[in-house]
Amino acid sequence: MSLNKITEQSSHYSDLDKMATGDLLRGINAEDKAVPLAVEKCLPQIEKFVDLLVERMKKGGRLFYLGAGTSGRLGILDASEIPPTYGAPFDLVIGLIAGGDGAIRKAVENAEDDYNQGWKDLQAFNIGGYDSVVGIAASGSTPYVVGACAKAKAEGLLTGCITCNPGAKVAEVVDIPMVAVVGPEFVTGSTRMKSGTAQKLILNMISTSAMIKLGHVKGNKMVDMHLSNAKLVDRGTRMIMEETGITDYQTAKDYLLRYGSVRSGVDAFKAGK
Repeated sequence: MSLNKITEQSSHYSDLDKMATGDLLRGINAEDKAVPLAVEKCLPQIEKFVDLLVERMKKGGRLFYLGAGTSGRLGILDASEIPPTYGAPFDLVIGLIAGGDGAIRKAVENAEDDYNQGWKDLQAFNIGGYDSVVGIAASGSTPYVVGACAKAKAEGLLTGCITCNPGAKVAEVVDIPMVAVVGPEFVTGSTRMKSGTAQKLILNMISTSAMIKLGHVKGNKMVDMHLSNAKLVDRGTRMIMEETGITDYQTAKDYLLRYGSVRSGVDAFKAGK
């Protein structure tokens, strides 16, 4: 990779191997502080993408994340949290990684270099119609991501990208580029650090705001969350108590478990059931 890319430029810090632990930690922390400010500059682009995304999702569209390495794993992480957090279908937000699911834990050699494979992976989901694609690539030049985004846009899908290099190739082939320029990494070229953090923040914004706009949050509560463990049952019970005025914990818990969600429990109580 060319050192002209900001994500590949030399760290602002030298002789890391000679630093005391405290100095390493303070240096990493100092660099991390730049990330939210870089993301802030992307807010207009993120807003535009989310608004268009939600319009398409309301018509039955899905959201696909596509990346390689850390970028791909972050997309899968964000997608996997949507069903339990918001009660949305498991196929509403889908994360794909170069090299397939095996690459989530172990890198697959050269998988990211195939320009055509990303689109092939998307085709396995019968992609089209109102679906949307977000390519995630810190460098912005990953062939797997660039190729998929270019083809998706040509097919009329809504396309966006999350990258950390201005003028990145992927930004040239999508409808809405989201470019968070975080600067050189603390360890030169280690884009799992600041770049990865920026990508995670933007993914949080996209999926969270979309789920709110799609009605999966009431007030500030996750009213459709899956009751998959004791912690979430307790949280849901307290949400019902707060929303309905029920003062008895067990009564509220009974509503939650009988009707399966905070939303349904509250609706049942208000209907006098």
